[in-house]
Amino acid sequence: MKLLNLDHVGIAVEDLDAALEDYRNRYGVEPLYRERVEAQGVEEAMIPVGGSFVQLLQPLGADTPVGRFLASRGEGLHHVAYAVVDIAAALAHLERQGARLIDREPRAGGRGAKIAFVHPSDLAGTLIELVELSET
Repeated sequence: MKLLNLDHVGIAVEDLDAALEDYRNRYGVEPLYRERVEAQGVEEAMIPVGGSFVQLLQPLGADTPVGRFLASRGEGLHHVAYAVVDIAAALAHLERQGARLIDREPRAGGRGAKIAFVHPSDLAGTLIELVELSET
């Protein structure tokens, strides 16, 4: 397994529109993607920065993972996401290495990607997301 790139840094926000406006005003950036990802319980916006993204995440409800994160920790860094070529192979490798996986199988994410999460307790208290982008 090899990490290809820092795909994105996920930041949990209470109000996606307000956060996007702040990014526009302060940094002069616009989101490249914005979508509602029901399976993840979020509305997200992806702001390009070099070859990576800043992902702003607004929960669709209080009982979602990002909703619970906001309730317990407030706005801020939620996760770091790395691009991989083959997410199934990456998960198999991590499992062989004894990593604490949240997902043993990939699931659907934004941008048509396959994603999976590694538990924060596995490495330096950081939630890690693996991302395999679709070919289209």
